[in-house]
Amino acid sequence: MKGEIKMKKIALLILVVMMMGAMMLVGCTGEEPENSGDAKETGKPANPDVDFSKMLQVKGSDTIVNLGQRWAESFMDKHSEANVAVTGGGSGTGIAALINGTADIAMASRAMRDKEIEQAKDNGVEAKEFVVGRDGIAVVVSNDNPVSDLTMADLKKIFTGEVTNWKNFGGNDADITIYSRDSSSGTFVFFQELVLDEEEYAKHAMLMPSTVGIVEGIKQDVNGIGYIGLGYLTDEIKAVGVKKDDTSKGVLPSLETVNDDTYPISRPLFFYVAGEPKGAVAVFMEFIMSTEGQAIVKDLGFIPVK
Repeated sequence: MKGEIKMKKIALLILVVMMMGAMMLVGCTGEEPENSGDAKETGKPANPDVDFSKMLQVKGSDTIVNLGQRWAESFMDKHSEANVAVTGGGSGTGIAALINGTADIAMASRAMRDKEIEQAKDNGVEAKEFVVGRDGIAVVVSNDNPVSDLTMADLKKIFTGEVTNWKNFGGNDADITIYSRDSSSGTFVFFQELVLDEEEYAKHAMLMPSTVGIVEGIKQDVNGIGYIGLGYLTDEIKAVGVKKDDTSKGVLPSLETVNDDTYPISRPLFFYVAGEPKGAVAVFMEFIMSTEGQAIVKDLGFIPVK
């Protein structure tokens, strides 16, 4: 009798030990069959080895500042522990900030100049270039302006001030008002190099601190002309068709015409970082170049590179 009781106690003890072992096994594997969510849903960092405590500073081109802000918002939605601040001011401003260490990333609508690259090296910064999208520069006029097409040569004559009256291009007998970005803008530099053949802008050109300023000026000035990034086109102003020469057909700027190179005024858009991206900068750049990041490029009216 005593032997039977003893055997029952041993069997019970074994059963308890087995149950405890099973509970410990479940605890160690962390299996949660009813919750297979991602790191954000479980409250854990998506990239536990990346330090997101420092705010990323992204500065530069007004052409792509809206794009940069959308990227930052989407990135922070995916990485709740990340902080990204995006500000404009022009490509030159962003590149200068990268060189002096006040920006982690410079946004630019033009390539860095040799002088800027040398300044960066003097400051111990080896700037690494990323093409993050493409853009067409639309030449815009008032909706009430009868001119619908201009050649590249016409544009050079207008923006250098060689010809100052719309009647020379089939328009009204009225003085042309030029709206341009200021010299800190990458768009200013690119347009000067490609369209003006590096000649100076007309002395009477109105230099605007932002693309929005050009749009607002053209809306209110029937005799105005300016240039803006494709992503800023609205129904309130009119893009003119651009012809390569007198025998060509005018081509309007669009995603399709920039992508197939039939529109003659297009360019790459750049992000510059100090050296090979690391930590939070690397994760942000990976997002920008991902399928999701490039879909945002298209959503905002630019041309994806992937």
